[in-house]
Amino acid sequence: MTLLHSVCRSKTAVRFLAALLFLAGTAALAQDEPQVAKAEAAAQTWLALADSGDYAQNWDQSSSLFQASISKAMWAGALGNARQPLGKVMSRKVKTAVFKRSLPGAPDGEYVVIQYATQFEHHTATETVTPMLDKDGSWRVSGYFIN
Repeated sequence: MTLLHSVCRSKTAVRFLAALLFLAGTAALAQDEPQVAKAEAAAQTWLALADSGDYAQNWDQSSSLFQASISKAMWAGALGNARQPLGKVMSRKVKTAVFKRSLPGAPDGEYVVIQYATQFEHHTATETVTPMLDKDGSWRVSGYFIN
């Protein structure tokens, strides 16, 4: 076997492997799409409560993991302090939504990390909302960050 033949064969093998990996990744993405859609719907409902200033109800609609990490009163105060200077939400668009089975510092499970480009009345920000599939099979928000 010549060196050229070996190189051509290895390139073909690499292309074939890359194609298989792409197809496997595409199949996994397609399988996760319904979960991502459900998580996005839960995030929108949760964000609407935050946008309306109903921070206590916002906490009530959060995941059990979220509720175990912060009290309702502490959450209402923290979210109110963070959101008040920003003003009303003028627009919000999904930048990315990525399905994950593990996240740093969180138990393994099903999560969707959603980043929004959000225009507030007084500031432009990236909001990161992380719904998770909760113990009862419902998607609920387990994390929220504003940058």
